[in-house]
Amino acid sequence: MKALLDANVLYPTVLREILIGAAREGLFLPVWSDRILEEWARATVKIGPGAEVIARGEIALLRNAFPRASVSPPDGLLARLWLPDPDDIHVLAAAIFAGVDLIVTSNAQDFPRNILGEEHLDRRDPDQFLLMLLEQNRAAVLAVVERVRAEAERLSGIDQPRRALLKRAGLPRLAKALEQKGASNSD
Repeated sequence: MKALLDANVLYPTVLREILIGAAREGLFLPVWSDRILEEWARATVKIGPGAEVIARGEIALLRNAFPRASVSPPDGLLARLWLPDPDDIHVLAAAIFAGVDLIVTSNAQDFPRNILGEEHLDRRDPDQFLLMLLEQNRAAVLAVVERVRAEAERLSGIDQPRRALLKRAGLPRLAKALEQKGASNSD
């Protein structure tokens, strides 16, 4: 399965690390455009000085790890598309051009299902998407979440219970699903 990752799911670190970890496990093929990566880098400016430099370094690592993930849709494709927010048309164009199955975005309002359906695309928020991956390969998703949790704990120097970490990352349903199925590892 190919999934386009919108900038709003790449910007939060824990969420990005879980999504990219799932891609590294081979659970899906990630897709983005240079413009999406640029939006992510620019969004980090509000964190504070140096954040954009760190984001650009992370972007370079992603490009290296997934050299085929970046697409550049032609201008003609952008010109024929419409979305409620014209600033999001480039995301839809990249998804169509790459032939993805779905767009992973937290922005449901600007990606109406009826418009996406006309292009044979679906949209999932990151929580829905990761729940779908969990159903397909529970062990791999659990392993990714645990690696991200352990790294967050290492970097912060404080306990990072899985459920709380996932909730802060905007993944409450994933947290609940992992808890309900009796998953071990730092609940």
